[in-house]
Amino acid sequence: MLVREIDGTRLWGRLVEVEAYLGPDDLAAHSRGGRRTPRTEVMFGAPGHAYVYFTYGMHWCLNFVTREEGVPQAVLVRALEPGPGVGRCGGPGLVTRALSIDRALNGVRLQPPDLYVIDDGAPRQRVFVTPRIGVQGTGRWEKRHLRFCVDSPYLSRRLKKA
Repeated sequence: MLVREIDGTRLWGRLVEVEAYLGPDDLAAHSRGGRRTPRTEVMFGAPGHAYVYFTYGMHWCLNFVTREEGVPQAVLVRALEPGPGVGRCGGPGLVTRALSIDRALNGVRLQPPDLYVIDDGAPRQRVFVTPRIGVQGTGRWEKRHLRFCVDSPYLSRRLKKA
Protein backbone atom coordinates (compact mmCIF):
# COMPACT_ATOMS: atom_id res chain seq x y z
CA MET A 1 0.00 0.00 0.00
CA LEU A 2 1.18 3.49 -0.84
CA VAL A 3 0.12 5.87 1.92
CA ARG A 4 0.03 9.68 1.81
CA GLU A 5 -0.79 11.65 4.94
CA ILE A 6 -1.91 15.27 4.61
CA ASP A 7 -3.04 17.37 7.57
CA GLY A 8 -4.14 14.30 9.54
CA THR A 9 -5.93 12.72 6.58
CA ARG A 10 -4.63 9.38 5.32
CA LEU A 11 -5.00 8.62 1.60
CA TRP A 12 -3.89 5.27 0.26
CA GLY A 13 -3.98 2.83 -2.61
CA ARG A 14 -2.69 -0.66 -3.30
CA LEU A 15 0.22 -0.78 -5.75
CA VAL A 16 -0.93 -2.68 -8.83
CA GLU A 17 1.50 -1.47 -11.52
CA VAL A 18 5.10 -0.25 -11.48
CA GLU A 19 7.98 0.03 -13.95
CA ALA A 20 11.71 -0.32 -13.34
CA TYR A 21 14.25 2.12 -14.78
CA LEU A 22 17.77 0.72 -14.66
CA GLY A 23 20.07 3.72 -14.70
CA PRO A 24 22.79 4.87 -17.11
CA ASP A 25 22.55 1.94 -19.55
CA ASP A 26 18.73 2.17 -19.78
CA LEU A 27 17.92 4.49 -22.69
CA ALA A 28 14.42 5.13 -21.28
CA ALA A 29 15.74 6.26 -17.87
CA HIS A 30 16.21 9.91 -16.95
CA SER A 31 19.72 8.95 -15.81
CA ARG A 32 20.65 7.40 -19.18
CA GLY A 33 24.29 7.88 -20.04
CA GLY A 34 24.97 8.93 -16.45
CA ARG A 35 23.11 12.21 -17.00
CA ARG A 36 23.12 14.07 -13.71
CA THR A 37 21.00 17.22 -13.53
CA PRO A 38 19.20 19.07 -10.75
CA ARG A 39 16.08 17.14 -11.81
CA THR A 40 17.73 13.70 -11.57
CA GLU A 41 19.98 14.33 -8.57
CA VAL A 42 17.62 12.52 -6.16
CA MET A 43 18.07 9.28 -8.13
CA PHE A 44 21.81 9.36 -7.41
CA GLY A 45 21.13 9.53 -3.67
CA ALA A 46 20.28 6.90 -1.11
CA PRO A 47 17.50 4.37 -1.72
CA GLY A 48 14.11 4.78 -0.08
CA HIS A 49 13.47 8.33 -1.27
CA ALA A 50 10.85 9.77 -3.59
CA TYR A 51 11.87 11.02 -7.03
CA VAL A 52 9.05 13.30 -8.20
CA TYR A 53 9.23 15.06 -11.55
CA PHE A 54 6.95 17.03 -13.86
CA THR A 55 6.28 15.70 -17.35
CA TYR A 56 4.41 16.72 -20.49
CA GLY A 57 3.89 20.15 -18.92
CA MET A 58 0.98 18.85 -16.83
CA HIS A 59 1.66 15.70 -14.76
CA TRP A 60 3.70 14.88 -11.69
CA CYS A 61 5.15 11.36 -11.56
CA LEU A 62 6.31 9.45 -8.48
CA ASN A 63 9.28 7.08 -8.42
CA PHE A 64 11.00 5.21 -5.61
CA VAL A 65 14.81 5.39 -5.60
CA THR A 66 15.89 1.77 -5.28
CA ARG A 67 19.65 1.33 -5.39
CA GLU A 68 22.60 2.35 -3.28
CA GLU A 69 23.90 5.90 -3.46
CA GLY A 70 25.56 6.64 -6.79
CA VAL A 71 23.49 4.06 -8.73
CA PRO A 72 20.57 6.02 -10.25
CA GLN A 73 17.81 3.43 -10.53
CA ALA A 74 14.16 3.95 -9.68
CA VAL A 75 10.71 2.40 -9.89
CA LEU A 76 7.86 4.46 -11.39
CA VAL A 77 4.47 4.08 -9.72
CA ARG A 78 2.05 3.66 -12.67
CA ALA A 79 -1.22 2.64 -10.99
CA LEU A 80 -2.95 2.06 -7.68
CA GLU A 81 -6.15 0.35 -6.67
CA PRO A 82 -7.62 3.35 -4.86
CA GLY A 83 -8.56 3.25 -1.20
CA PRO A 84 -11.66 4.99 0.23
CA GLY A 85 -12.04 8.59 -0.90
CA VAL A 86 -9.20 8.34 -3.42
CA GLY A 87 -9.95 9.07 -7.06
CA ARG A 88 -8.92 7.17 -10.16
CA CYS A 89 -5.25 6.10 -10.11
CA GLY A 90 -4.78 4.34 -13.48
CA GLY A 91 -1.72 6.21 -14.74
CA PRO A 92 1.28 7.95 -13.15
CA GLY A 93 -0.27 11.42 -13.39
CA LEU A 94 -3.53 10.22 -11.89
CA VAL A 95 -1.68 8.56 -8.99
CA THR A 96 0.00 11.81 -8.02
CA ARG A 97 -3.15 13.85 -8.50
CA ALA A 98 -5.24 11.45 -6.38
CA LEU A 99 -2.70 11.51 -3.53
CA SER A 100 -1.74 15.21 -3.80
CA ILE A 101 1.88 14.45 -4.66
CA ASP A 102 3.96 17.18 -6.25
CA ARG A 103 7.51 18.55 -6.33
CA ALA A 104 7.34 19.37 -2.60
CA LEU A 105 7.79 15.60 -1.96
CA ASN A 106 10.81 15.24 -4.26
CA GLY A 107 13.64 13.77 -2.21
CA VAL A 108 11.60 12.95 0.91
CA ARG A 109 12.36 9.72 2.71
CA LEU A 110 9.62 7.14 2.14
CA GLN A 111 8.57 6.90 5.76
CA PRO A 112 5.74 8.25 7.91
CA PRO A 113 4.24 10.73 8.19
CA ASP A 114 4.23 12.12 4.62
CA LEU A 115 4.62 9.31 2.10
CA TYR A 116 5.37 5.65 2.69
CA VAL A 117 4.73 2.05 1.69
CA ILE A 118 3.34 -0.62 4.01
CA ASP A 119 2.49 -4.29 3.67
CA ASP A 120 -1.14 -4.69 4.66
CA GLY A 121 -0.98 -8.48 4.50
CA ALA A 122 -3.21 -8.75 1.43
CA PRO A 123 -3.08 -12.18 -0.28
CA ARG A 124 -0.35 -12.51 -2.88
CA GLN A 125 -1.40 -12.28 -6.50
CA ARG A 126 0.25 -13.39 -9.70
CA VAL A 127 2.61 -10.72 -11.00
CA PHE A 128 2.66 -10.20 -14.76
CA VAL A 129 5.80 -8.84 -16.42
CA THR A 130 5.48 -6.91 -19.69
CA PRO A 131 7.35 -4.24 -21.65
CA ARG A 132 7.13 -0.73 -20.22
CA ILE A 133 4.64 1.79 -21.58
CA GLY A 134 5.60 4.89 -23.56
CA VAL A 135 9.29 4.17 -24.09
CA GLN A 136 9.30 3.92 -27.89
CA GLY A 137 12.51 4.90 -29.63
CA THR A 138 14.80 3.44 -26.97
CA GLY A 139 16.01 0.51 -29.05
CA ARG A 140 16.19 -2.80 -27.24
CA TRP A 141 14.97 -1.09 -24.05
CA GLU A 142 11.45 -0.62 -25.39
CA LYS A 143 10.97 -4.39 -25.53
CA ARG A 144 12.54 -5.19 -22.13
CA HIS A 145 10.06 -6.66 -19.68
CA LEU A 146 10.34 -4.12 -16.86
CA ARG A 147 6.66 -3.40 -16.12
CA PHE A 148 5.30 -5.37 -13.16
CA CYS A 149 1.58 -5.55 -12.43
CA VAL A 150 -1.25 -7.66 -11.14
CA ASP A 151 -4.43 -8.24 -13.16
CA SER A 152 -6.55 -5.32 -12.01
CA PRO A 153 -9.21 -3.04 -13.51
CA TYR A 154 -7.10 -0.13 -12.21
CA LEU A 155 -4.07 -0.63 -14.49
CA SER A 156 -2.98 2.24 -16.70
CA ARG A 157 -3.16 -0.17 -19.63
CA ARG A 158 -4.91 -3.53 -19.46
CA LEU A 159 -3.01 -6.75 -19.86
CA LYS A 160 -3.26 -8.47 -23.22
CA LYS A 161 -5.17 -11.72 -22.97
CA ALA A 162 -3.14 -14.84 -23.78
